[in-house]
Amino acid sequence: MPAEPADGAAETAIETRGLEPVPDSERSGRVRELVPTWVAANISVLLLTMGAGLVIFNKLNIWQVLVVAVAAPVVSYGIVGLISIAGKRGGAPGMALSRAVFGQRGNLFPGALIWVARWGWETINAVSGAYAVLTVLDLLFGIRSSTPLIVVTLLFFVGCTFVVSGLGINALRVCSTWSTYLFGAFSVLVLGYLVVTTDWSAVFGKPAGSSAMMIAGIGTIAAGGISWVPSGPDFTRYLPRTASSKGMVGATIGGAGVVVLPMVLMGAVMAVGTPDLATAQDPVSFIGELLPTWIAVPYLLIALVGMLLINSMSMYSAGFTAQTLGIKVPRAAAVSVNAVISLVFGFLLMVVATSFFGSFISFLTLLAVAFSAWIGVFGVDMLRRTTYDGPALLDTTRTSAYWYKGGFAWQAMTAWALALVAGLLFTKVDWFAGPLASTWIGENGLGWAAGILTSAALYAVLPRTAPAEPAATGEREPAGSLSN
Repeated sequence: MPAEPADGAAETAIETRGLEPVPDSERSGRVRELVPTWVAANISVLLLTMGAGLVIFNKLNIWQVLVVAVAAPVVSYGIVGLISIAGKRGGAPGMALSRAVFGQRGNLFPGALIWVARWGWETINAVSGAYAVLTVLDLLFGIRSSTPLIVVTLLFFVGCTFVVSGLGINALRVCSTWSTYLFGAFSVLVLGYLVVTTDWSAVFGKPAGSSAMMIAGIGTIAAGGISWVPSGPDFTRYLPRTASSKGMVGATIGGAGVVVLPMVLMGAVMAVGTPDLATAQDPVSFIGELLPTWIAVPYLLIALVGMLLINSMSMYSAGFTAQTLGIKVPRAAAVSVNAVISLVFGFLLMVVATSFFGSFISFLTLLAVAFSAWIGVFGVDMLRRTTYDGPALLDTTRTSAYWYKGGFAWQAMTAWALALVAGLLFTKVDWFAGPLASTWIGENGLGWAAGILTSAALYAVLPRTAPAEPAATGEREPAGSLSN
């Protein structure tokens, strides 16, 4: 696959690099670019709905919602930032680096699960984007939703997503930066409107909920961030090896937190006056009901761009994941598979499903559990590893240093599989309940945390898997080393 043009040429070119590690000569990224990246990853009106859910379903008051809105991005995006450090070390996407942990064949198992989980995440965002378009059409022209119009709006949203994600990292950076400025400005405008029109006595007079529901709320909001963990290295592989690791973690948390905190709080405030907000089948149209048209329309259009970017980032990473599964097509072509899937599932969710919020929370919960087992194993491996062998990452034959035994690193596979089971044991959603879901861990929505801790502990105590000696002659050049 052809390499991306170096330095300045890369800024305007379509990214053609796939799984191959980025050479030092092309690592011109800056840590501060991570801030708009993770701002864009959270520009979604779904955060308003989730903030409303904390008040309606979890019965939390505004101070408890504040704790949730601060703790959730610190926990989840702190993990994203830590795992992102692997990107600057190895210069490759997260699921390509994962081959060094699980083995060339072993990596297919967590890779396939993560790829499938991304279908759901992209479907949720496609549906939210389509609802935003439908709401704007209704507010401006009085055009009501219909099945043909749902199909058209889904095609429009997914098509735009495919274009941006297909262009690659540079297009994502540019779009992320501008959407950050615009969304921030209009969010301040919405916040000002709420300050003036809200019945604050009702907001502050709401009684406190239980500590268990507050912990569960942190888990629910954090689940969205957890879903980005395997993608973290995808957006840091263009950073130089000398980039500050602490700065990377701080920029990731800061970029996410600056959106999550106000959005969740605004959703909670809105829910006091509109209790049916959290149960609406359409999670977007309520904005047109609560805000005047002159604020609602531009706010929804900017949020639409944000949701498009979220899906573009997800599909960008999904393209890499598809390539690690052996789908031998360019990254941009691999993205098309997820685009088609999100179209089909999005149509079913908008036309057939009876409860968007229930389906969304159930999906987020299972998504976090699915990713948690991988996070624990990969994280412990990061603490031990100082280098990644670039050629070995791309070599999927027996000659690879990451072939291990039969293509599997059994220690990593064992820890991952048992942790996946452990996470599901403590998980409860609308249509599934593990046998331990009624325990303290299960009732507090911490199945994902159980998965991370289980996989990390098991992998830490199991004997290390030593990379095999390459069968082919010739010296290999390490892909990266630990510098920070």
